[in-house]
Amino acid sequence: MSIISHECASTDGIEPGVALFRSLGDPARLAIVRRLAAGEARVADLTADLGLAQSTISSHVACLKDCGLVDGRMDGRRVYYSLARPELMEMLAAAEVLLAATGNAVVLCPNYGADAAVAEAAR
Repeated sequence: MSIISHECASTDGIEPGVALFRSLGDPARLAIVRRLAAGEARVADLTADLGLAQSTISSHVACLKDCGLVDGRMDGRRVYYSLARPELMEMLAAAEVLLAATGNAVVLCPNYGADAAVAEAAR
């Protein structure tokens, strides 16, 4: 699968890319990924660090595992989660560069920016 293509614009074959960006598009999942970038953590650690409910963390970690972005390591009865692919760190670093280069202009986007999130929450 190639997200970037030099052929004419087409939607053929972009579904995996769409799924990848959607998997990271949820604020809770992105926060979990950012936290795991700092090192492995248990659900209890993520709950404490992110201030989200345990059930929320568990369901989002399961989603990230299903997407192949997060791995779990058993240690007795505890599961320690970590990022599964170093390429994810590279992609997040590239996103930071892009956000800096655009002056975080995406925040102003009427469809996906800060105002859109507020409008969505009000619905």
